[in-house]
Amino acid sequence: MRVLVIDDEPQIRRLLSIALGTKGWEVFEASTGFEGIQEIINVKPDVVLLDLNLPDMDGANILSKIREWSTVPVIVLSVRESQDDIIKLLNLGADDYIVKPFYTNELMARLSAVCRRRTTETEIRYRYGDLTIDLEARKICRGESEIHVTVTEFAVLELLLRYAGKIVTRDKLLKEIWGPSGESEKGSLRVHIRALRRKLEIDPEHPELILTEPGVGYRMTVPDSLYEPEGSTAPSQRMEVTKRG
Repeated sequence: MRVLVIDDEPQIRRLLSIALGTKGWEVFEASTGFEGIQEIINVKPDVVLLDLNLPDMDGANILSKIREWSTVPVIVLSVRESQDDIIKLLNLGADDYIVKPFYTNELMARLSAVCRRRTTETEIRYRYGDLTIDLEARKICRGESEIHVTVTEFAVLELLLRYAGKIVTRDKLLKEIWGPSGESEKGSLRVHIRALRRKLEIDPEHPELILTEPGVGYRMTVPDSLYEPEGSTAPSQRMEVTKRG
């Protein structure tokens, strides 16, 4: 799991990097709001730890900007402890709020809780014939052979899979994958779609998985089946969905 720490205090970033690193987290850091937004776009973290008092912009403004185009879980870390501040941030889209100073064990528990809620959405494997896509493990295999994709390619694929069978507009893809500047990335989106087809389709020139909806966007074919991986802690035990038609 990847966590992005947005905090202007080097000692806090170092503490969190060490504590989370020992638990197996991959930690990324940003010292300003602008850097933080860029890192969300670039590294696609699983969760963000956001300080409110940053040198270039207020944390509430950063959260508002993030929520314009991303649903990444955000936990606010702040010395502000008034009820009004907490309610404001939660209403803006924060997933949790922790007052500084905090106990590391408390932070770990809150992170785990947020990620458990998140993984109920991602603990699913999609199957297309001999092609398996595991969102939680971020792993794609055809038979026993693993297929390697870039971070951005996987982000595009994941978004299409979440709406399998439905059209995902270009605007939605651009905004959720590339953030506020997504409009300028139309060429990049086409490049990533071509790359995914080359890696996943049996015949990339005649795609059956990632379909183009001319003038609108793209649609991922409904999978043959989807199921929770063995050992999943998601509420249901198992789910099989068979493609019709």
